Amino acid sequence: MYDVTAVGIMVADVIIKPVNAMPAPGKLAPVDSIELHSGGNAMTAAINITRLGQKTALIGKVGNDAFGKFLISCLDKSSVESKGVMIDECVQTSVSAALIAANGERSFLHCKGANSAFDISDIDMDIIRASKTVFVTGAYLMDTFDGSQTAEFMKKCKDMKKTTALDVCWNAGGSWEQIYQSLPYTDIFMPSIDEAECISGKNSLHEMAETFFDHGAGCVVIKCGSKGCYIQESPNAEGMMIGAYPVDEIADTTGAGDSFCSGFLAAYSRGCGLRECAEFANAVGACSIMKRGATEGVRSYEETIRFMENRNERCR
Repeated sequence: MYDVTAVGIMVADVIIKPVNAMPAPGKLAPVDSIELHSGGNAMTAAINITRLGQKTALIGKVGNDAFGKFLISCLDKSSVESKGVMIDECVQTSVSAALIAANGERSFLHCKGANSAFDISDIDMDIIRASKTVFVTGAYLMDTFDGSQTAEFMKKCKDMKKTTALDVCWNAGGSWEQIYQSLPYTDIFMPSIDEAECISGKNSLHEMAETFFDHGAGCVVIKCGSKGCYIQESPNAEGMMIGAYPVDEIADTTGAGDSFCSGFLAAYSRGCGLRECAEFANAVGACSIMKRGATEGVRSYEETIRFMENRNERCR
């Protein structure tokens, strides 16, 4: 039995730092480091949730290339079940070049690759049957799976009495509203504040959440970056802002939102209440940005609890 199965995008992240401006055409600009890491919402979540002590599987797609082999090796090293990862001979593995500024903020150049070809028929439903929670993440970057296929799959999960969670990526083009098809089958919806504003067309967190409830979502959790997160458990519940944990130094914000979702679902798998899940998720997100890469900063469950206790003591 898997505590969480993550379904969605896998990305090889090429991280370049620092990049404060692009060099002129034909010119070279020196940087301090160029590194290869695993990335992508689903892959990052699967590795992080495993590190936090829960049994995790990943379902996604890569190409039969060096990047794909690298990503599968990362899963195997992290003890994530990788048998649900399809290898497609006809496409390349998805790759992002993350350009990290000196202040830690990042911009991306992204090739959708295999994620764009990911299809509902690629999903091993035996893994889903053996899972308690199913986390679909990376919507808007899976051209084939986005929209009706996502809704169809999540309905199947609900029919099997699974807890479902859903997160999205920034939509560089197309319809933001297509995610509404999946919300009736979503127990926990976890967009960022920027994504939530674009999807809902609203300006306030409460109005954003109400819009998602109107379209069928269960609990709404909106990631608010350095301010923490907003959580509303149901349409009739009062929304709450849960403050972020302070960090000593930001090394890299790549994967911070995915780390937040990882922390939330890891805590949820342990039976924590939704407010506790949000507090723990904020702590995991804080830890993640103190090291470079999407997964390197995430600590064990026990280490994260100690981080929370130490930060709470410092803030008194």
